[in-house]
Amino acid sequence: MPMLNFDNRFVRELPGDSERGNRPRQVFGACWSAVQATAVAAPRLLAHSREVAASLDLDEQAMASPEMLAALAGNALLPGMVAYASCYGGHQFGQWAGQLGDGRAILLGEAINRRRQRFELQLKGAGPTPYSRRADGRAVLRSSIREFLCSEAMHHLGIPTTRALSLVGTGETVVRDMFYDGHPVAEPGAVVCRVAPSFTRFGHFELLAARGEYALLQRLVDFTIARDFPELVSSSEQRLGAWFTEICERTARLMVHWMRVGFVHGVMNTDNMSVLGLTIDYGPYGWVDNFDPGWTPNTTDASSRRYCFARQPAIARWNLERLADALTVLTLGPDELAAGIERYDEVYATEFCAAFAAKLGFLAWSHDDSELLEDLFELMRQAEIDMTEFFRSLARLDIDRPTLDVVGQSFYRDDLRQRFSAPLSLWLTRYAARLHQDGQPATLRVARMNAVNPRYALRNYLAQQAIDRAEQGDTEMIHELLGVLRTPYDEQTGREPFSAKRPDWARHKAGCSMLSCSS
Repeated sequence: MPMLNFDNRFVRELPGDSERGNRPRQVFGACWSAVQATAVAAPRLLAHSREVAASLDLDEQAMASPEMLAALAGNALLPGMVAYASCYGGHQFGQWAGQLGDGRAILLGEAINRRRQRFELQLKGAGPTPYSRRADGRAVLRSSIREFLCSEAMHHLGIPTTRALSLVGTGETVVRDMFYDGHPVAEPGAVVCRVAPSFTRFGHFELLAARGEYALLQRLVDFTIARDFPELVSSSEQRLGAWFTEICERTARLMVHWMRVGFVHGVMNTDNMSVLGLTIDYGPYGWVDNFDPGWTPNTTDASSRRYCFARQPAIARWNLERLADALTVLTLGPDELAAGIERYDEVYATEFCAAFAAKLGFLAWSHDDSELLEDLFELMRQAEIDMTEFFRSLARLDIDRPTLDVVGQSFYRDDLRQRFSAPLSLWLTRYAARLHQDGQPATLRVARMNAVNPRYALRNYLAQQAIDRAEQGDTEMIHELLGVLRTPYDEQTGREPFSAKRPDWARHKAGCSMLSCSS
């Protein structure tokens, strides 16, 4: 039997719901509810991350065991596991939504590996909890594949994220109306096991503050700092401010990473924001193909574009302000928390400049570089230039003889290439002159640029192709993508098709352009 060492501090040190069972209800005075996952008929391990398994001290034999499969499907618990769902609220699309909670996520406890690292294990799609409201708590194969692959892809890109241990097919179907248009369909079901040091969200603190449960709010803050931010544990009266500032700094760095690679989360509600600064809850996410600051992958957000690509840093700041509102009752003055928001602005500005200096191959960012980058963004938007392909190709530019040919494959439309060839050529000339100012060897510049500009990204059309095949019983492309995305910054011989920009057929295809929150 696979062995995991559990130390379940969250359920041991924080109060739980007095009522047991999965009946939907409002839960007061508690941080979690004991639940029981709903068993599935014919679980099958479709894929797993060997890196995440290794971090949990699980080898291939352990992952292949019947006991592990039963646990990852929600059919049984391993020794030391305890099943529960946590209670939180949140602002959704800018409006306070009240209690939300883990409606289709069931935690299995906190595993401690041999290096004394702590990981919470969480099943997504294993049945209803007290926080499911009228939903069934299940997940379909298509969204589960997307979450499994993207969790690992983001990690290998160097972006803070929750991880994915496994993808299990349930052998059952789940009925979903993908676009909420009155056309429900029975789809294959699945369960993903997510792994993170903590799944604590802004919304955990917001709900307690909104309900006036201030003593429990203080208790949760103290617990979170002690368990997840041990470097801040002290008797200092400034501890709350230092903790909030740390959250702000981590969130700022996360936003820079998203903007650096063109990732769009799609549903940045406060209940989807991690206090650890991790990318959490992969729903209707997407990668920017043709550069469009206003693009959102979420059909629910199509009209307002609240969570579009360009607005993500501002939304993260707004979300931090809502967390600060919740914590205000615990501090003597507003300045303690205002400093955190100011620090967010400072870190984001500094890290953004550093990230794009690296993407452009500059030794350091200078004041005039802002205009150069803004002009590039506008050209890319107007000419519908592919973001990932353009920045990767830019490293090959001969700065003594800059020509458009080196980035020519980045265009999606021939007419726009003809229209914008002249202005983009002028920009490349300005860019080459800027690189000459640094005077660095071309080999070093190319290496630095290729280290931050990925060759491979989990484009929506690639994920959709893997989904289409998996729904027919062929999971090979899931494994192929997982392998490619392990080294996204490397040229991989024979895997060039996985780096191709979005094909024309995928521009408006369901699952390849925009998605709903349905799962």
